[in-house]
Amino acid sequence: MLSKQTKRKLILFFLPRIVWAVLWVIYLTSRRRFHLHESMMQKNFVAAFWHGEFLMLPFLYRHLRTRQKPFYTRSKGFYIMASHHFDAELMVRLCQYFGLKILRGSSSKGALKVLIESINLLKGGYEVGMAPDGPKGPYHSIADGVVAMSQKAGVPIVPMRVKLSKYWELKTWDRFKIPKPFGTIDFYAIEGFSVDTQMPLEEAKDKLLAYMDSVDSTHKEV
Repeated sequence: MLSKQTKRKLILFFLPRIVWAVLWVIYLTSRRRFHLHESMMQKNFVAAFWHGEFLMLPFLYRHLRTRQKPFYTRSKGFYIMASHHFDAELMVRLCQYFGLKILRGSSSKGALKVLIESINLLKGGYEVGMAPDGPKGPYHSIADGVVAMSQKAGVPIVPMRVKLSKYWELKTWDRFKIPKPFGTIDFYAIEGFSVDTQMPLEEAKDKLLAYMDSVDSTHKEV
């Protein structure tokens, strides 16, 4: 019998590779549309995305890095915040195949340390992405961290969304979505906004939530 540790090592070795291959099949058999605002090409930013929409998000970064010259000539790199949980480690391995860098920390472990690291990275010209409702929810809520990073580093928040025409939805707190082949995938990076140091925290969080929700009202299935 294999030990729990050995099983986890095998899962971490094989599963991200398998998922990476499957995602590429889904991506290549789907219609892809990118809705990108020009402002994100000019200055680095904090990327905000929902936890349940994360699976296909690395393809948005790949598109920016390989197809958008203003972005890839400006950007020093893109960091994703991830917790220390085993499930998060699977996503970390997957993200690394797409060239994303990782910051480890969460609201319950290493929160202050990772916040300081992220602010320093943003001040140095890197992008930092996080799910403001992760790692445990509530669903589509806004945590303080994304606002604090924008305020302290002096960079805008850019909301990012992934809308799927065909998908499976898991019965998890984040309603995690897995795309089906032969559908349409819409990638959004909409116009961001800066959080002034004088803006109250709750006002900034409400504003970000409104920006994130605005994609739902403007998105059209074709």
